Amino acid sequence: MKKLLEQLTQTTGPTGYESEVREFVQTLVEEYADEISTDVMGNLIVRKGQKQENGLRIMLSAHIDEIGVIVTHVDDNGFVRFTNVGGVRPTTCYSGRVQFTNGAVGIIGSEPVSSPLAVQPLSKLFIDMGVSKKEDCPVSVGDFACFMRPFVDLGERVASKAMDDRAGAAVLVELIKQLDETPHELNFVFSTQEEVGLRGAKTAAYHLDPDLGIALDVTITGDTPKAGTMDVGLGKGPAIKVKDSGMISSPALVRVLCAVADENDIPYQMEVLTGGTTDAAAIQITRGGVPSGCISIPCRYVHSPSEMIDINDITNAVELLKIVLSKPIVF
Repeated sequence: MKKLLEQLTQTTGPTGYESEVREFVQTLVEEYADEISTDVMGNLIVRKGQKQENGLRIMLSAHIDEIGVIVTHVDDNGFVRFTNVGGVRPTTCYSGRVQFTNGAVGIIGSEPVSSPLAVQPLSKLFIDMGVSKKEDCPVSVGDFACFMRPFVDLGERVASKAMDDRAGAAVLVELIKQLDETPHELNFVFSTQEEVGLRGAKTAAYHLDPDLGIALDVTITGDTPKAGTMDVGLGKGPAIKVKDSGMISSPALVRVLCAVADENDIPYQMEVLTGGTTDAAAIQITRGGVPSGCISIPCRYVHSPSEMIDINDITNAVELLKIVLSKPIVF
């Protein structure tokens, strides 16, 4: 699992430019799939199993895009101005490194500040590409970049850029590999453009018209010093979402997930997220509506270049879903 997470997180895939991640995921799952397709939004859709009399058509979605930046201007001295693509905060940018989709690397700098404690807005930051004039700058307006930060193995905890949501993608990859029998038609969607409005999941859900939707994503925690009152922590199990700012999970699905976890001694937590949402919100309101929910991987420092998770939460999420999907789901 650690190796898989390292490979996934270290692959470059800013929102809208997820092709490298998509192609890598396809190499991991193609021998286990019944059918693989890519739609016009760039979603990778992997089908496994056929819907039986007691089964459902289920969409499981994890997004493969990551937050990043886009070039808005290059000045005469070759310094790059940029804006965010997704939820990038200035406090996580200072002296950070970014890698563009063409491979070029730059360092984020800041205009002078009035106080060492002052935080500049993104409009006052720039990317230093190590050049002295505009003609030598290796990037131009419209180029995308992701943060550079290596994968770090801390034992049971691991950290990297893009754990949001390559952690969810890792769960889906392992499910595709490990799930041998199911009464359901399972459509594993590695979705695009989640960070800018759940766009890939919206189109995939409309196309698939599922009976049930389950998103796999990360969620914030409340287990660091003086953190907000979020009743989720690393290593305590995957979080079964009850509500976030974009949706209320199907109560019936929540009951099923909790019951299976209890019956099989799988640790889990209940998640109520006051800000942010997931692909489940898009699935839920497609066509005439779809019962939907989400299993979240607790993650510290979300939307930063160093997002931390606990490996046990990932493996327990895989185990929970493997049991749920291997038999009929009765609401």
